[in-house]
Amino acid sequence: MDLEPGHILILSGSPGSGKTTTAERLAQLPGAPKVHVHSDDFWGNIKHGHIPPWLPEADEQNRMVMEVAADVAGRYARNGYFVVLDGVVRPWWLPAFRALGQPLHYVVLRPMLEEAITRCQARGGDSLTDPVVVADLYAEFADLGAYETNVLKSTGLDPAETLEAVRSAVASGKYRLDVV
Repeated sequence: MDLEPGHILILSGSPGSGKTTTAERLAQLPGAPKVHVHSDDFWGNIKHGHIPPWLPEADEQNRMVMEVAADVAGRYARNGYFVVLDGVVRPWWLPAFRALGQPLHYVVLRPMLEEAITRCQARGGDSLTDPVVVADLYAEFADLGAYETNVLKSTGLDPAETLEAVRSAVASGKYRLDVV
């Protein structure tokens, strides 16, 4: 079971965990048709009234964005694509994806905090580089309770190693979630 059409992989974790790099590489692998859905784009589409998603007052906006992302991922999956959606997808946003009824995998990349901060600061541009915000978001993934089994420790892995670790995780079936 490796990257099958109709499946959705939510590749999550804090900023700087390697989600986007891994998702892009995964989507370009040969085999089944694949699509990379970069959830940050959905927040970026809000041009007026945007609330930075890490602020508490962004909760309603964030839930709406995750519903939109789930709708898009579901449409691609129903049309025969393996979907890899990358983003800071917290467990409490999973119901929107579970309700799609598509096979669903949830992998949370977890490097060391220092590694995540260094990666974020190396990006530059309009990317999130504030180490305090990165550390706060990282802390949200420090103890996922029942979803701790969905964590893939990625400390020290280069992009190729992270890609292979994610492929193996999906193939194992251990990161698959029940759908509603």
